[in-house]
Amino acid sequence: MSAEQATVGEMLAATVPMARTLNLEFLETTAERAVVRLPDQADYHNHVGGPHAGAMFTLAESASGAIVLAAFGDQLSRAVPLAVKAEIGYRKLAKGVVTATATLGRPVAEVVAELDEGSRPEFSVAIEIRRADGAVTGEMTVVWTLRPNA
Repeated sequence: MSAEQATVGEMLAATVPMARTLNLEFLETTAERAVVRLPDQADYHNHVGGPHAGAMFTLAESASGAIVLAAFGDQLSRAVPLAVKAEIGYRKLAKGVVTATATLGRPVAEVVAELDEGSRPEFSVAIEIRRADGAVTGEMTVVWTLRPNA
C-alpha cells in the first residue's frame, strides 16, 4: 500500500466516525478504484447473522468517498466533494467479511473541466458489495458533486 493510499484511508477513518466505528479497512484507494472491507463483527450483525444493512450502506458509501478523495483530492482547495444522493440494492444474503469496490462513472479530467468552466459537476460512483466467495450481495450508486468554494 502506498503512502497516498494510507493517507486516504487514515483521513477517512479520522474524519468519518462511522468508518472508524465499523473498523473499515481501506485496501485500495486510487482514482480508478477503491476497495474497502468490513470485518465480520457480531456487534454489527442483523437478525439473520450477517452485516446489518446500515453497516453495508456505510461500507459502500465509504468506498465511494475514498475514490472521490483519491480522484479529486487535488481539487480540495477550490471545491468540496458532497454526496448528492445514494441508492442501494441488497441482492443476496451477506455473511462474514464483505468488501465494497467503487469505480467512477466519469473520467476525472471531464469532471475537472466542468469545474474549470465554473459549473458544479455531478458524477456517479458505482459500488459492488461482495462476500468472501465472490457473490455480489449488494450494489450501490452514489451521485457526488464538487461544490466550488466561492
